[in-house]
Amino acid sequence: MALCTLYSRARVGIHAPAVTVEVHLANGLPSLSMVGLPEMAVRESKDRVRGALLNGRFRFPDGRVTINLAPADLPKEGGRFDLPIALGILGASDQIVTTALQRYEFIGELALSGALRPVNGVLPVALAARAAGRELILPHANAAEAALVNGLVLRPAGHLSEVCAHLNGQQQLPEFMPEHSPRQVEPSYPELAEVRGQEHAKRALEIAAAGAHSLLLIGPPGTGKSMLANRLPGLLPPLTEDEALETASIRSVSDRDLFDPSCWRERPFRSPHHTASGAALVGGGSNPRPGEISLAHQGVLFLDELPEYDRKVLEVLREPLESGHIDISRAARQARFPARFQLIAAMNPCPCGYLGDHSGRCHCSADQIARYRARISGPLLDRIDMHIEVPRLEVARLAGARPLDTETTAQVRARVMAARERQQHRAGKPNNVLGPTEIERDCALDDAGRRLMEQALQRLALSARAYHRILKVARTIADLHATPAITLTHLSEAIGYRRLDRGAGGAT
Repeated sequence: MALCTLYSRARVGIHAPAVTVEVHLANGLPSLSMVGLPEMAVRESKDRVRGALLNGRFRFPDGRVTINLAPADLPKEGGRFDLPIALGILGASDQIVTTALQRYEFIGELALSGALRPVNGVLPVALAARAAGRELILPHANAAEAALVNGLVLRPAGHLSEVCAHLNGQQQLPEFMPEHSPRQVEPSYPELAEVRGQEHAKRALEIAAAGAHSLLLIGPPGTGKSMLANRLPGLLPPLTEDEALETASIRSVSDRDLFDPSCWRERPFRSPHHTASGAALVGGGSNPRPGEISLAHQGVLFLDELPEYDRKVLEVLREPLESGHIDISRAARQARFPARFQLIAAMNPCPCGYLGDHSGRCHCSADQIARYRARISGPLLDRIDMHIEVPRLEVARLAGARPLDTETTAQVRARVMAARERQQHRAGKPNNVLGPTEIERDCALDDAGRRLMEQALQRLALSARAYHRILKVARTIADLHATPAITLTHLSEAIGYRRLDRGAGGAT
């Protein structure tokens, strides 16, 4: 036959739009042309495909070969189209049976020997193939990742000749059945009980987990700020299947992450170094890739030594903190990545790190402290729900035996999940993402509460955003106590978590 049509998938953000691979053979001088906005790696596939066909004892057609990757206005990149292009050439030259091609989607890069190599972004492909009702033929190395999608028939192969034998009815590719399904692996997180003391910080961490609030930890070096931040993912409710697949899809399309299917249900924890660029945080590149805020989607983004980050880099966090997504636009590409992350940051109280420490080691001047804290803009601080101090512990607390009543991660998580269930029942979302109308409905104050908030607004010079964030934190505290209404106790505790709003230098 002169024309063969197959189906594959491109990559746009975390989505996998359908691509129809059409291969046409015509008489004329031997040539191969490819159309449909192929990028360099796709254009180079003609050489990989030629080598794979010849080394696989197939015949490369002598006529004029035209390959169309439709739709024509969708950019195509990577080596994922090697397998469908090779099969299209074989089908158009009557070397394989084409009657069953419509049942399948194909993806995979070819070695010159004809072996199939893995590609990035297979999980979105698997989700899209299931929605289209087709089976997926892919490299063996990608099968465990794609198997996370229920209800999809996977047929992994190790060589082009195996796929051809399957299509010709000579030897069937077996349906993939993993011996140890990664879907059954339970997430593992650091234990909260390992943190000595810091009961106030643990309480703030529980509130942050219960309402999906952002948190800033302020204290001298070595007080446990990083340990506390590392334990937040374990306090969060388990991911639903849809949430887990979405976060796994982001890791799947990221070129920087080695995707481990066994960790697909773990809440992400990302901790970029303070030298990271704005593009590293939010994503970018000529072909947009997810950044740290997207890799932390449905999990935690931890920024240690917050004032050491470039101020312009930190400013890029302001929009996704509000919207829960990031739009990356380039001249020829646009992509939207989800970025509903929970921000946890840590900083020293001054340049030397020992302001307020009982050792008296700090000799920083007021101007030095002001310049240090000014590295973090007011608008960004305004978007962080809670600011708390993490003081240095006494030696006796560190060296002594762990108290018997120390709470474990599981105990705190149980309270967090109960509070989240109340929020879901009431508003269908965590308290941190309540809108203005929902705040008026769910965070109403009595007369005493309104008077207290008026005093706080005057003394702390709070913005409207900070005012609403205090109300949402108070609502979360009330949910942890299973209280229908916000009381003065809840409101007072929420106000107490705005440490950096208490005048210049954070005093009083």
